[in-house]
Amino acid sequence: MSEVKQVEEGGDQAQEDLSQERRRSKTMSRKEMARDLRRRRLTGQVDPEEADLLKQMDDTRPRTRADCVNGPRPCMFVSCKHNLYLDVNPETGSIKLNFPDKEIWELEHTCALDVAEKGGITLEEVGEIMNLTRERIRQVETRGLMKLREATEAEPPVSARKPM
Repeated sequence: MSEVKQVEEGGDQAQEDLSQERRRSKTMSRKEMARDLRRRRLTGQVDPEEADLLKQMDDTRPRTRADCVNGPRPCMFVSCKHNLYLDVNPETGSIKLNFPDKEIWELEHTCALDVAEKGGITLEEVGEIMNLTRERIRQVETRGLMKLREATEAEPPVSARKPM
């Protein structure tokens, strides 16, 4: 009986280790970010060096995939919609940090386009890259495929279109 209890405790320990291994993403609202910026400006904590650096980075930021395909990795341009470090909700403007416990240079993959160019990978690998579970990746995949099907069904076939 004590052996069974030890096995159960060992399983709980392994499950606890897994939960500590992966931290959930953190979402910051637009109001929270604006409040923080106002506070920093009022207290004089806005660094002029930081402003210069941001302007310089914006000037050098790639505008197309051709500009960035051979660029340095990890990609430091987190404002790019293909960057995996954070996501911006277009409706609310809130930012979700996908890896709250890591800095961008600690990520193995930072660009979704680089991952897509690698070719077929498993749901587990995609989940690890995006800090999501295998099941959530499957749900996103199913939803994306459904949207593609709906879009192609709504569009008339090429042979049925009238020439312009």
